[in-house]
Amino acid sequence: MQPSEALGIAAQVAVTLAGFAGIVVVFRPESVHRWTALDRFRLYLLLMNSALPLGYALLGMLLLTVSPPVPFIWRWCSVVAFVAQVLLVVINRRSTQKVPAAEFDSVNKVLFYGIAALATAATALQVVNFARWGTFWPFFALIFVHLIAAIIQFLRLVFLPPQDNQ
Repeated sequence: MQPSEALGIAAQVAVTLAGFAGIVVVFRPESVHRWTALDRFRLYLLLMNSALPLGYALLGMLLLTVSPPVPFIWRWCSVVAFVAQVLLVVINRRSTQKVPAAEFDSVNKVLFYGIAALATAATALQVVNFARWGTFWPFFALIFVHLIAAIIQFLRLVFLPPQDNQ
């Protein structure tokens, strides 16, 4: 599969997952502003894990349209992705601090830290890709990890009952 095809498919999946977030919001019994901090954080993760791969895919597709092809395209994409990931970690840290400890205790730690470990590994691949490889697959691996995380968040929002807002 060519990178342009893979990026196009990833962009479609990301847009679909972001649309699913709207469906979750509409079918929940309460408005978003009345959700618990944990449920709002889950929605935030779903949106971030949809928006970032969409942005990454669009950046890759944009750089693929440059003629003649840029030899360092995947290195540039990896740099942008790495910077975005670092910013996301900083923002997520503040967002997780808004979730009360009692609510955070109900989080599936294996799932939460497992996804965090995959995301960390995919982010580290961006550094190696920039420094040595300059290939497509590490950049796409980060997109893949985000999309899997978004799918998991969507399923959790749909299948887990809403947290009690006490």
